[in-house]
Amino acid sequence: MDIDASQYSEISREMLKSGDYLHVYDRGMEYLDKPPFLFWVSAASMKVFGINNFGYKFPSILFAIFAIFATYKLGRLLYNEVIGRVAALVFATCQGMFLMTNDIRCDTILVSSVITAIWLMQEWIIKRNLVYLLAGCFATGIGMLTKGPIALMVPLFCFTCDWVLKRQWRHFIHPAYLLGLAVIAIMLIPMSIGLYQQFDLHPEKIINGRSGVSGLRFFYWSQSFGRITGENPWKNDVDLSFLFMNMLWSFLPWIFLFLPALAITIIQLIRQKFRLQPQQEWITTGGFLVTYLALGSSAYQLPHYIFIVYPLAAIIIAKLLYELVEEKKYPWLYNFMKPFQTIVISLIVLASLLLIVYVFPAGAAIIAAWTAVFICWLYIALNKKLKGKLLWLSAGGIIFVNIFLTNYVYYTLLHYQAGSQVGKYVHIQSISANNIIYYRMEDPLNALHFYAQGVVNGIDSLKYLKDQKYILTMDKGLSDLQQKGYVFDTAIQGKLFKVSELTPGFLNPRTRDKETPSYYLLHLK
Repeated sequence: MDIDASQYSEISREMLKSGDYLHVYDRGMEYLDKPPFLFWVSAASMKVFGINNFGYKFPSILFAIFAIFATYKLGRLLYNEVIGRVAALVFATCQGMFLMTNDIRCDTILVSSVITAIWLMQEWIIKRNLVYLLAGCFATGIGMLTKGPIALMVPLFCFTCDWVLKRQWRHFIHPAYLLGLAVIAIMLIPMSIGLYQQFDLHPEKIINGRSGVSGLRFFYWSQSFGRITGENPWKNDVDLSFLFMNMLWSFLPWIFLFLPALAITIIQLIRQKFRLQPQQEWITTGGFLVTYLALGSSAYQLPHYIFIVYPLAAIIIAKLLYELVEEKKYPWLYNFMKPFQTIVISLIVLASLLLIVYVFPAGAAIIAAWTAVFICWLYIALNKKLKGKLLWLSAGGIIFVNIFLTNYVYYTLLHYQAGSQVGKYVHIQSISANNIIYYRMEDPLNALHFYAQGVVNGIDSLKYLKDQKYILTMDKGLSDLQQKGYVFDTAIQGKLFKVSELTPGFLNPRTRDKETPSYYLLHLK
């Protein structure tokens, strides 16, 4: 999907084509935003599997699977086998996880590297095997190469909270940390060299409207901490509640279990006068809360920023579910949450039916498949002998819904993404990207370059139209061409919408035409 996923896939494609893995370019222009690890692994994958969706997504999917495994391992380490397994299932089936394995950005690898680092560091604390510490620092290095210092800060938040509340001051200083820092530093060397060569050696380059931009300073300070100090130019001035409001949908169907679980943990700590017992932990709760506050203090926030702590939230929920089902604690909460959670997941299931029947009407085969899966889910709901029904009903329901979101709804949405539709046509027809130009287009078009497998240039005036045989435009551009006397055939005509920003007007079939202007790929004669 435009913008980020298609942009990152195109950067990876250009990196593969150029063979330059130290310097990052986006459509041939200087790129200074995300670190290069996603581009490195995606470019390597596309070298093996080809320049396509699978080639771009495959490494991130592997990291996502390992993130589930690491969540299980940490949950088991902190509590027991059951909580580890439940935590893995909760994390794997939150809506954010489904989203970040469809719309691949940096967060999939980031989440995996961070939860892996926390698990391995906790293994080292318990077993004092240096291999765990070094492996944890290696995971942290991957995270920093993927999205910057936040990958180091989250594990620090987790362990600092736990050690302070346990008064375990001895953990703060250990000679082995120097080896771990050395591992991280060595991993950052290639990226740092690339940033220095591309930007610090060329202060004349204009980046985001500024000259004299240091790539090293941007990565190690401005990109993360600069969002809090105001140095980073990106701002959307949202408040502290922004990430929580987005958790209400991105952490479905578990968000309503997470809130009481979090509250119980905080209340328990207050009653204990902010002192943990040796068998207790605040790696998960403390890590979640401090990370949330840090991210919420940023002048620029996006909904997926909070995904980094979803594995921690999953362990918090798994602990509560274990207490409700196995230990029979908080019967009042269980008696309330069981029907409430059933209603929530039922509404989500019904929403999926609404999507395939009314919003994007599907054929009989899709509806029949939905009915078959619904019967399986209904069996879970009506099975009185099933233990832990609260867990299975929620997990089964969200898996059910995402089967149809992934395999039908998202595909339908992308029919309205001009870049991917035109790019695929161009590639299938073996049309060179040099023979196409776009004019007076409103769509981001990031996907166009990736699917066309070449950078397509744009113009703001027809006087710059030269030897191109095809022009991509909208109604205003079409009118300009007609007025100038150009003769053309229409190769593609479609409807356009920015599919990552859905609106009620677009989702309503009766008003969709008003929300979706036309685009045209014209063959000039």
